[in-house]
Amino acid sequence: MAAHHRIATLQRHLASVSVSEAEHGLERVGTSAPHDQTGRPAVAGGPGSLTVVDNRTGRRYEIPISDHGTILATDLKKITAGGDGVGLRPFDNGYLNVTACKSAVSYIDGDRGVLRYRGYPIEQLAERSTFLETAHLVVYGKLPTAPEAARWEEAVMRHSALPVAVEAALAALPHDAHPMGVLLTGLAALSTCHPEQNPALAGQAIYASRDVQDKQIVRLIGKIPTLGAWAYHVASGRRPAPPNQRLGYAENFLYMLDGGARPSYRPNPRLARALDVMFLLHAEHELNCSTSAARHLASSGVDVYTVAAGAVGALYGPLHGGANEAVLRMLRRIGHVDAVPGFLEGVKNRKEKMFGFGHRVYKNYDPRAKLIQAVAEEVFDIAGRNPLIDVALALEKAARADDYFVSRKLYPNVDFFSGLVYSAMGFQPNFFTVLFAIPRITGYLAHWRETLADPDTKIVRPQQDYTGVWLRDYKPMKDRVPGKPEETVGDVKPSGAYIRRISGTNWQ
Repeated sequence: MAAHHRIATLQRHLASVSVSEAEHGLERVGTSAPHDQTGRPAVAGGPGSLTVVDNRTGRRYEIPISDHGTILATDLKKITAGGDGVGLRPFDNGYLNVTACKSAVSYIDGDRGVLRYRGYPIEQLAERSTFLETAHLVVYGKLPTAPEAARWEEAVMRHSALPVAVEAALAALPHDAHPMGVLLTGLAALSTCHPEQNPALAGQAIYASRDVQDKQIVRLIGKIPTLGAWAYHVASGRRPAPPNQRLGYAENFLYMLDGGARPSYRPNPRLARALDVMFLLHAEHELNCSTSAARHLASSGVDVYTVAAGAVGALYGPLHGGANEAVLRMLRRIGHVDAVPGFLEGVKNRKEKMFGFGHRVYKNYDPRAKLIQAVAEEVFDIAGRNPLIDVALALEKAARADDYFVSRKLYPNVDFFSGLVYSAMGFQPNFFTVLFAIPRITGYLAHWRETLADPDTKIVRPQQDYTGVWLRDYKPMKDRVPGKPEETVGDVKPSGAYIRRISGTNWQ
């Protein structure tokens, strides 16, 4: 049976492990440091002004600095120096130092290793809260009271079933479809099943209705685990068990994976709690690539299902949501503790890539990585031992003792241990990103809702620095010269099936 198979898989995987912070030289930074108790320190030094002297013209400009330490990029347009008359523009490919919005959803201090949802330290939420309670906090800005929590959880779970048309679309996909492709297909199909909320059909002001907003929020949070269960079972050739709204959120997800036709089946409560905490840790993470994509799409006024699909599409990338899969593949490639030193030398010589270390914003230990180690102990207690955990710990210890990595502030991030936990729970690496997308839908919805309410929201339209040919005259084809390889299509080889088809007779 499916449940027995999952437990058997667990028993062949990772064993309980405890990692000493002192042993590995890790720095634990509290999320409630003294200055936090008296209010937030002045951001970037506080308000004021910036005096700019343009050495090209000798002109001086006074640019206001806001109380959040930002300047308006449009103020730089005032700095002109002839030429085409266009003002100064900042160039920041990758948005390394651009403030794109004002948000109250989450806060990260990468230098101190701090992550907070709506002001609550992630450590407190992981220890005391549940995913659905935290989802309410992330989306609506407050922890619910008992009656609010009951209403919220009932509404989410009541909307966990998929429309028949969506199930049919998913059932039509090939068995070897990537699970993230299945998830994206489901989200796109959902957008066609609820036309009453689509601004392109119901009018641009449709999301001004709080009732319409709330309906889509509970629909998406409720249905995304069901889409994930379908993504899991497309490869198995089976249908997931129908959602059971009497169960908890993560518990229901495991039930849909393993319950089959047995309504009395109940997932292991310890595994359900461990997965619930993993969901909580991945619920929101500020303006990462996929959340930025969500806000970018939302600025166009498109329906929320397309917003979610676009964000999940960004998450699909191996540099973002697929990183934990890459970590597990890396550990498998290393294979043994004895191979760790050689692998690290390969990284330093740029012959190898090390996944799971370093982060765009964290220059300290990712707080989620610490918490996942605690979750891992609970999961591994049910499992057997896999040598990959020894490889991971040896890799971490060696890297933390090597000045090459220490000087670059390369600490383990959330992806380093999460893949091992998911593997221990019997999930294949190509499913890991789905397990990331299920909870992150909450963060996307919080930012979507915030974008709708922000009076400063404008359709996103960055500037570019044009580097192409300035002006050319059209030439007849006979006068044109062959292009460089990168300037024309390559030799696209026909498939064997195409050759077979056209080699027959009466094929047209």
